[in-house]
Amino acid sequence: MTRIAVILGSTRPGRKGAAVAEWVYDNVAGRDDAEYELVDVDDYGLPLLDEQAPPSMGHYTRPHTLAWAEKIASFDGFVFVTAEYNHSIPGALKNAIDFLYAEWNNKAAGFVSYGSAGGTRAVEHLRVVMAEVQVATVRAQVALSLFRDFVDMQRFEPGPRRAGELGVVLDQVVAWSNALAPLRRTPTG
Repeated sequence: MTRIAVILGSTRPGRKGAAVAEWVYDNVAGRDDAEYELVDVDDYGLPLLDEQAPPSMGHYTRPHTLAWAEKIASFDGFVFVTAEYNHSIPGALKNAIDFLYAEWNNKAAGFVSYGSAGGTRAVEHLRVVMAEVQVATVRAQVALSLFRDFVDMQRFEPGPRRAGELGVVLDQVVAWSNALAPLRRTPTG
C-alpha cells in the first residue's frame, strides 16, 4: 500500500499548523487509496544540521538523523503543512529537509499552506527545495488564509470548499507517488 506522510513543518509554540495538520489527517480518514500518517517535525528534536558529511553521501551518524531518515524513507509521498514566515517556509522545516537526501528521492509532494497571503510564497520556495531533493510536486495546493479560514486569525475554521481542494491535492499526490514507484525500486533511482 502506498504510504503518505502529512508533515507538520512548524515547531513554533502556539503554532496554527497543528490544527491544520489535524484537519488534513481527519480528511484522509475515509480514503482507501493510501495509508496516511501524521509526522510532526517537532517530535524529532532535530538541532541545526549537525552531520559532518553532506546528506547526499548518506553517512548519517547521529541518532536523531537516523530516526528521521528511517521515518522519511518509509513513505512514498508527502503532504507538507507549512506556515509562511517572511515569505518563505519555517526554518525548522527547511532544516528537517536538509538533514536527508536519498530518503526524499523519487517521491511526490503536495502542499497545504497558511498565512496572510495563503502561504503561497512559502510553497513556491518549498517547490524549489523539493526539486533539489528529487521530489516531484503536484500542481494542486490548499492555500489557507489567516483572514478567511481562521476566526480572529487564531481558531482554524476552514471554508466549505477547502475539503474539496484538499481532496484534489491528495488524489494527485497518491497518483504521482504510484507513478514514481518504479524509480524508487531501481538502485540508481
